[in-house]
Order: sequence, then structure tokens, then C-alpha cells
Amino acid sequence: MNKRDFLQRGLLLAISGLVSPALLARARDEKFLAEARATPMADGPFTLPALPYAFNALEPHIDARTMEIHHDAHHKTYVSKLNEAVVGKPQEKQSLAELLASASKQPDAVRNNAGGHWNHSMFWQILAAKGGGQPTGNLATDLTKTFGSYEKFQEEFAKAATGRFGSGWAWLSVDKAGKLFISSTPNQDNPLMDLPGIQRGTPILGLDVWEHAYYLKYQNKRPDYVKAFWNAVNWSAVGQRYDAARKS
Repeated sequence: MNKRDFLQRGLLLAISGLVSPALLARARDEKFLAEARATPMADGPFTLPALPYAFNALEPHIDARTMEIHHDAHHKTYVSKLNEAVVGKPQEKQSLAELLASASKQPDAVRNNAGGHWNHSMFWQILAAKGGGQPTGNLATDLTKTFGSYEKFQEEFAKAATGRFGSGWAWLSVDKAGKLFISSTPNQDNPLMDLPGIQRGTPILGLDVWEHAYYLKYQNKRPDYVKAFWNAVNWSAVGQRYDAARKS
């Protein structure tokens, strides 16, 4: 390395030291979003659902830019890669539910992207612009029966969300006996999958704890993100999911 190269490298290192990790992450995600929007969706049986509200509808709890990147880049990528993984194969004729139920037999590209597609599709639906408050009806009654109180449920759910090492999800689900339980899964796995170590059930509430779901606003403060999440939960939608899961 000559003197000029040495000085240039030193200058770049000095500049990078002045740039915060949050700004670097924002630049990375902005590039990812631009590339994802410019890339056509791979043809196949699965499609990207539209958000049921505007990108800024969940502010100040979840910021608009995070929602844009999360939906238009990350979720779109899962759907596109899932189409690539199934087209021309027997899985092309299977429903998303069938792919999840047979996850242990699927190649990683199908398992991971099917999970990513299902998890995010549900996530958008259990959030709302005027969310928050507390559940009502059967769900409220049974949360208290199962966990002692709504506040105790929140504590246990927060433990599952903050205690998940690395990327993953926290879940409130209904088991075959119709009982509520809290769990967490790594990566894009979920309780619908027939995988070792996963408690099986029907998820009715899920929280994405991948960094891309909160880093722009909360940086590495996942507990703050989990706390803010309660202000955006659509308890009406979650309650409907609960009633449907108990009847199935």
C-alpha cells in the first residue's frame, strides 16, 4: 500500500467512525428498498398483500419508513423467493397452509420464505392505526384465566419477545385443546410448522423481532419496541382470530 492509498483509507475510516450505526443502517435499508421496488416479482402462485392502512398509520409507535421497507422490500422479497422456490415443482400446487404444515419436509428456501410470507401477512392484519387498549370478549376472559391478568400476559409475552436471541418472532397461540399459550420461534418459523422444538398451535398474535422491524426508530432497544407494540395492536382482529381458532 502506497502513501496515498494509506491516507485515503485512513480518511474513510475516520469518516465512518463519525457516522452512527443508525445512519449506516438507514442507508443500507434505503438501498434495499430501492432495489426491491425496481425488481419485478417472480411469477408464481403467491402474491404480496397490500397493507390495510397507510405507511404512517402506526406512528409514532412504528414509523412510516420502517413500514415501507418492511412491507415493500422484506415481505416482497419473501413472496418473490417463495415463488421462485415452488414454480415447476409439486409445491406449486400446495397452499401456504400446506407448505407450513409440512415444513419439516420442505427445502430451506420453501420453509423460510413460506414462513416469512405467512408471518408478515398476519402481522399487518393484527395492527391498526387506532390500536391499543385491551382485548374484550372471550379473549379478555381467557387471557385472565390463563395468565392471571392482562398485565401478566403482557409481561410473559414481552419476555418471549425480548428473550429471543437473534431474529425471530413472539406468539400468542391456541393449542388443539383451545388453550392459549405464549412461545417464540427463530427466523421465520411459526407454531403452524411441524418442526422439532416448536409448540404447535394456531397463532392469533405475533410480533416480529427481527432488527429490520424496529432498528430505524429504536436502534438496539428491543424492549422499547415491544412496549410500543401494544399501542398498535388491533385487538378486535386478534379476538376474531381467537374465536375462529377455538371453533376449528
